[in-house]
Amino acid sequence: MHIKKDDTVVVIAGKDKGKKGKVLKVMPKDDKVIVEGINIQTKHQKQTKKVASEIKHQEGPVHVSNVMFWDAKAKAPTRIGFKLENGTKKRVSKKTGQVLE
Repeated sequence: MHIKKDDTVVVIAGKDKGKKGKVLKVMPKDDKVIVEGINIQTKHQKQTKKVASEIKHQEGPVHVSNVMFWDAKAKAPTRIGFKLENGTKKRVSKKTGQVLE
């Protein structure tokens, strides 16, 4: 996957199109990511002896094809490519050509 945890991404499709957020979790088997503040879902917590009932609002997963890496230097969304440097694989911004990380 091109997107990793703690990357800043922008949503390019769906109800939250145009919003930016930090990736909290990556699920490569499902090709999904959880982004901070994106795809907010309502969950109802049932009451137990120790915990009172409540309504929780939490982020839901978004398909990785609906998000794009946000390049802070270019201040624009960009695609990500890969380049070998000294035998290690590095992520590269297609817009600026600079190595990420």
